Order: sequence, then structure tokens, then C-alpha cells
Amino acid sequence: MAVAQQKAKKPNVFKRLGSFFVKSWSELKKVTWPTFRTVLKNLGIVLLVVLFFAVIIFGVDTLFAYLLIGLPTGTGLTL
Repeated sequence: MAVAQQKAKKPNVFKRLGSFFVKSWSELKKVTWPTFRTVLKNLGIVLLVVLFFAVIIFGVDTLFAYLLIGLPTGTGLTL
């Protein structure tokens, strides 16, 4: 029973929190951070892809709107 009580006992919350921050800081020192130029290049690629898909979605939305406008009256584009 004494062994079970020792296993169940944890360090207090401040020691665990301090340990967490020490370990986190240690891991952050190991990270290889990208250069500013690399970040800008990747940002440009992401913005271009987002713009490309925004144009495609806008086009498809406009096409569907054009097709649906004439449904009740029969004046829209028919396929």
C-alpha cells in the first residue's frame, strides 16, 4: 500500500509548470527556424494559391448563379 501512495503523489503544480517551461524552452532551442526570405517566399506561394482558388470558386459561383436565375421563368441558359 505504501508503494501505491508514493506513485500517486505528484510534485506540486508550480514544480510541474516550471518543468514544462524548462523542457519547452530546451526544445525550442533545437528548432531550425526559417530565414525571413524563405518565409516571404512561402507566403507568396500561399497567397497565389489562395487567389487562384478564389478566382475558380468565384467563376463557378457566377456560372451557377447565371444558370439558376432563369429556372423559374425559363429565360436562363439551358444545357
